[in-house]
Amino acid sequence: MKAGSSQQNSVVFFVIFNLCVCVSCRLTELQVCKLCSGTVVNSTTVGHFCLLYGGRIDGRCCLRNDNTTEPEHIIGLDLSNCSLTHVEDLQEATTVKWIDLSLNPIVNISDTAFQGFIELNYMILPGDIVCPGGNTSWDKVEFKKGNCVCEGQKNMCNQTGQLSTNCPENSLCAPYGPGFFECNCADNHRGYKCLREGEFPVLRVFGPIGVSTVVISFLMWFTQRRKAKSL
Repeated sequence: MKAGSSQQNSVVFFVIFNLCVCVSCRLTELQVCKLCSGTVVNSTTVGHFCLLYGGRIDGRCCLRNDNTTEPEHIIGLDLSNCSLTHVEDLQEATTVKWIDLSLNPIVNISDTAFQGFIELNYMILPGDIVCPGGNTSWDKVEFKKGNCVCEGQKNMCNQTGQLSTNCPENSLCAPYGPGFFECNCADNHRGYKCLREGEFPVLRVFGPIGVSTVVISFLMWFTQRRKAKSL
């Protein structure tokens, strides 16, 4: 369970701004796409979905951007026949819709490996591996050609849309991956168990951090410039 607030958008923007001041913002290669050699083949399940949804193949990933303002994100991940024994950290692929982990000697999948994978809708696993979150977390679980197929991730929250009994007062339940949910503070509430009212004091909390970051960045730039001149 995870608490949050709809009023945190401004906080996120402010943090991202300061990170961009500290370091150069650039795209980095997604390591999960290179976990093993080879590329997604059109004849495979992920390859078929990728072609159907107009994605782009990059290693073991299918990438797509939904608009021109956002970077590409992973919608398909084919890690079949990669000699994987453990599945622990795939957090680069939280936007994925389809995953193929078949033909791997998997002995363990971390309980939190797919936490946050709210878009995940189709998985292919070795036949002796249980679907993440358990079979009750999926609309359909079946065995095909020796594999376990998990289809249609279920919403673990109260389907009525009302306040969930699993969340604190003044909060709402939201899906957070197979078998998981998170609790987001309702409007005008924040803090521990969403007990505080009012907007988060962004400037008071992050203002000093922003000022110090800018000052440090300027001093680093000034020092490098002086060294360059002395040379």
